[in-house]
Amino acid sequence: MMTERNDVTIRKSILALAALAASIGYAPAGAHHSFAMFDQTKALSLKGQVAQFQWTNPHAFIELDVTDSKGKVVRWSIELNSPNNLTRQGWRRSSLKPGETVTVTFNPLRNGKSGGLFNKVVFADGRSLNDGRPSNSGPINVPTR
Repeated sequence: MMTERNDVTIRKSILALAALAASIGYAPAGAHHSFAMFDQTKALSLKGQVAQFQWTNPHAFIELDVTDSKGKVVRWSIELNSPNNLTRQGWRRSSLKPGETVTVTFNPLRNGKSGGLFNKVVFADGRSLNDGRPSNSGPINVPTR
């Protein structure tokens, strides 16, 4: 026999399970960040040595050591697309090697830290790889008005 107290407990349990299911279902979609952290109205170019090329999901990274005007080496972390998309654009896991001198063009972080969103890399021999966007395209995932 069902009492009013049992009925309330069952309803609360169902609501709690529904909330948990909704939050779990939202996690993958909510986990991907936007590009708002990058100032896509600015493009910087830095020449430096590749410290590491991280071919990782969900995004690859170039760790670039750049010597500043005071002679201090600063590590820049430049975020790229996913390895899957990069492969379709001509990239390989071996595209960048530690110690290699390159010039990287990117959109800087808005907070002024040493990082940004990758646009293009130019190798010492003049070859280049880019992010796959047409050269006249606007910012990524930023609504136009």
